[in-house]
Amino acid sequence: MGIDWGVVQMAVPLLAEGTVMTLKIAALAGLLGISCGIALGLISLGGWAWARALVAAYVSFIRGTPLLIQIFIVFFGLPLMGLRLGEFWAGVIALSFNCAGYVAEIVRGTVGSVEKGQTEAAKSIGMTQGKILLYILLPQSIRPMVPALTNDTITLLKNTSLLSVISVYELTRSGQAIIASHFAPLEIFALLAIYYYAIISVLAWVSRVIERRLPAW
Repeated sequence: MGIDWGVVQMAVPLLAEGTVMTLKIAALAGLLGISCGIALGLISLGGWAWARALVAAYVSFIRGTPLLIQIFIVFFGLPLMGLRLGEFWAGVIALSFNCAGYVAEIVRGTVGSVEKGQTEAAKSIGMTQGKILLYILLPQSIRPMVPALTNDTITLLKNTSLLSVISVYELTRSGQAIIASHFAPLEIFALLAIYYYAIISVLAWVSRVIERRLPAW
């Protein structure tokens, strides 16, 4: 048996539709997750012990449980709380929560590694801990943070495939639908691999360009 090129030709535009949904989910979840993760990372370096403890517990839960379980908790848990957002937004929220936990650790490690003398100098001129983190330490941490954030974003994009279990019609789900109707698993899974590889290659290239153009502090 050879490759069914007719199925391949038919699948290419259908998978492109799933790709658009995957990119939309990844963009929204990445924006929310990175924003929240930066905030949580800065809180974990702040002066409030109770806030640091809450962030540490949140990060520990995110890192210690499978993403698939987190997706199920959000998808089935939100309706019990009276929030019926549908599969798309449940998936976005679950991925955002997961992303935020990992980004918080990236920020905590990167910002916390900036030379301590700068913190002492800023305190000597009357700056608060919050202003030191926001205006002194964070800007110097952005460039070394970019590779780790890129890896996290790539992982987030690949993790969108898990949303197929709650019937979000993203790239993987669209491939599964084609396989179910035409039974051509080799052709479709090969196409899925090509689509994901192309997207992630572009993302990695954009990250390298951004990293080169960022100022060195």
